[in-house]
Amino acid sequence: MLMTATVGVATALAANPSTVPLATFEAVLARHDSATRALEEWCGRRRIATPAIIRAQSLGTSTGRASAQVRKRLGVDARDAVAIRHVRLSCGDKALSIAWNWYVPARLTPEMRDALRTTDTPFGKVVAALAFRRVPLPTVPGRADTCPAGTISTHRARLLLPDGKPLAYVIECYTAANLAAN
Repeated sequence: MLMTATVGVATALAANPSTVPLATFEAVLARHDSATRALEEWCGRRRIATPAIIRAQSLGTSTGRASAQVRKRLGVDARDAVAIRHVRLSCGDKALSIAWNWYVPARLTPEMRDALRTTDTPFGKVVAALAFRRVPLPTVPGRADTCPAGTISTHRARLLLPDGKPLAYVIECYTAANLAAN
């Protein structure tokens, strides 16, 4: 089934690369545990930028307070540190996503924590060695309350470590730039 979906996406992109339906974009997102990997594939196939490298521009980070709902999704209590990374994920000069990523710093290596604080490397790339898997939560067509205007699709997910412990909870607001003619 994955091969059929991959061929379908490639066929749709080749047939008319300037107008791509949202469903084609959603199929690429659904294939990956990492949004970063999905956006890199999308950026490359759509020729949004060459090379197709996703950068995370910080829109703010913090540690400490997280809502009870976020803490529950992360499997931590009020004593555990929770960090948030709010970023714009871009390929070339196109912003493809605005994302909030709450994560448990204690479940990362010191090098990973440092990279998240000091570089423009996306979360998914920084923590890839942890072999996390994505558990999608319901997708909102268009803009959810927390997303900026122009959002075409809002995704929420939990990222789990191989032992089942939650690593992160994410909200991703995908922009119209993903479907625009290039």
